[in-house]
Amino acid sequence: MQEFHYKALPVDVHFGVGKSNEVKDILLQHSYHKVLVITTPGQEEAGRKLAKELQEICVGVYPHAVMHVPVDVANKAVKFAKESDIDCCLALGGGSTIGLAKIIALKTHLPIVAIPTTYAGSEMTTIYGLTKNNLKTTGKDSHVLPKVVIYDPKLNQALPAKISACSGMNAMAHAVEALYAKDKNPIISLMAIESIKALKSSLPVLVKELTNISARQKASYGAWLAGICLGSVGMAIHHKICHTLGGTFNLPHAQAHAITLAYSVHYNRNADIEAMDRLAEALDVSSREEVGLAIYRLNQSLGIELALKDIGLPEEGPADVARMVCDSPYYNPREYNYDELEGLLQRAYKGLPPA
Repeated sequence: MQEFHYKALPVDVHFGVGKSNEVKDILLQHSYHKVLVITTPGQEEAGRKLAKELQEICVGVYPHAVMHVPVDVANKAVKFAKESDIDCCLALGGGSTIGLAKIIALKTHLPIVAIPTTYAGSEMTTIYGLTKNNLKTTGKDSHVLPKVVIYDPKLNQALPAKISACSGMNAMAHAVEALYAKDKNPIISLMAIESIKALKSSLPVLVKELTNISARQKASYGAWLAGICLGSVGMAIHHKICHTLGGTFNLPHAQAHAITLAYSVHYNRNADIEAMDRLAEALDVSSREEVGLAIYRLNQSLGIELALKDIGLPEEGPADVARMVCDSPYYNPREYNYDELEGLLQRAYKGLPPA
């Protein structure tokens, strides 16, 4: 076995059905007594319900998180947090909410407690993102890693089928890219394979049986593992494409990840033979040549929109994205080829299978 370096993430994780009923006790165990609940506008009601349950240890609800963390939204939130007498940010929601809490933590060093209600995975990472002038930039800082994460599969039951599916495929993208990351290691690869298998088996059940708590639990487990993968190793071409789609064209985060993943792995299908062979096995296909098509067909079975044009990418988008990705690339196990990349993105734009 080759040498490798693995750094464990110091997060206190609580996982199980009904764990959200223990939030106040968990917060008090960590000596948090002045908690600010952060949500999106759409989840404000859920945030206020949680605030009521927290009683005297909650100082209020901040319901202003939005997708891709625009810098003006972030600045207002940081100012609010600095002016409020709080000792903890409690992020209730998905990537948008946790992303905003991370910027507050980055600027103030306030601790975060995260209660994910989607399968985004960012709650298990030191990665933060900001969007300014249609450009999304990311960074890493230990201060943005939540101190506590509380997973309760019951909280995901309100997720509509399409959002559940896209969010789960977003998580799968983290696990897939961990397999061929520059700093991949055997421990994270094991977690990645387990994550992919859990999501592949649970998501088709979820979209048909929204209240199936066993499937919800398995999807949450897969997403948790995917989040560890995302937080432990670097990502590659897929995440670069999706950060461009989100930051420049404001495409919905989870849907962009879900659609694009099939084309990203097809592009890399012969770049890291060991990784792609393992991915093929996890997806139950016979060859790495089939991994992109397998993910495309999984998206079809989940009822996910297949075309980037249907979620807001303009006609000139594929050429623009290919250029931006090639001009400022992330690490990838094979070099960036503009013509091939644009061709794949044109197929993704139209919703055609990767080829």
